[in-house]
Amino acid sequence: MASRPRSGLRRALLAALVAASVAVPVAGVARPAAVPAPAPAALAPLRAATPAALQERYAAQRAGIRAAEQAAAAHGDRRRAATLRAMADPARRFLAFDGRDGGRTAEVLGDLARAERIAVLVPGSDTSLDTYGRFRAGAVALQRELGERAAVVAWLGYGTPGTFSTAVLTPARADTAAPRLRAFVEELSTAVPAARTSLVCHSYGAVVCARAAPGLPVADIVLYGSPGTGAADHVGHLQTRATVWAGRGARDWIADVPHIRLALGFATVGLGTDPLAKRFGARPFDAGSAGHGDYLEPRSTSLRNIARIVSGATPVEEGRHA
Repeated sequence: MASRPRSGLRRALLAALVAASVAVPVAGVARPAAVPAPAPAALAPLRAATPAALQERYAAQRAGIRAAEQAAAAHGDRRRAATLRAMADPARRFLAFDGRDGGRTAEVLGDLARAERIAVLVPGSDTSLDTYGRFRAGAVALQRELGERAAVVAWLGYGTPGTFSTAVLTPARADTAAPRLRAFVEELSTAVPAARTSLVCHSYGAVVCARAAPGLPVADIVLYGSPGTGAADHVGHLQTRATVWAGRGARDWIADVPHIRLALGFATVGLGTDPLAKRFGARPFDAGSAGHGDYLEPRSTSLRNIARIVSGATPVEEGRHA
């Protein structure tokens, strides 16, 4: 019997992924959204990132975090309450916080008022208040690598899909998240106009960044561990003047995900072209031996190269060594 063509194999693989995401039970999928929290207070846009304006914003968000902690404690969720208690520490700095629906945050690492370089870190799947620690750890490592004249914003501004869910196979969550990311970056650009700002987008976060990219005032868009960008088959489709970079670690399982997009009638499934494919046109960078969840580990090749990009330096390209 003749072997199935490559396109048929990819369709079969994607169908298997869809079936698995429906059939595999995921413990606690509904849990993050089930913890009640008050609506955040309405705040005026941040017009200038002066020390006084930032301290006022940070204090307002801290009050919101404490209110969410009280709601979580009253609900009996000690784990969420403990997470929020740590977030409310006076040393922590949040530009935005909403404790509802799994959580929405924008935490600043570094001194935003003095920053010459800013990285906005956009997470992928399974990121919420309950898993926030690992996301923040990557932001801390990147800020330390960049140095004192840089700030990293850990932007958890959307409801991320579960890794084992049908939502992760479509761009629907990204379509909702992209306007929020655009609004945030535009406000940040107004507040810190002299800083060189970059988007650093992990996994499904690459789809969010691609959706938000057209005309966005950023210097670089870094896609790492990406399953695709949704509808874009080439960097030109992103409609951005930013330099688009792509990297994938040698141990990252995302390489085995079929890079296709299928219209199935009820939905478009799949996230399209591999950003590392030559025909996509992104600039490749060496991500070393990173696995899917450890690109921003201290002293890793991927962390160093992402920091170089954010700093405006040339990273080691994929397949080359310094």
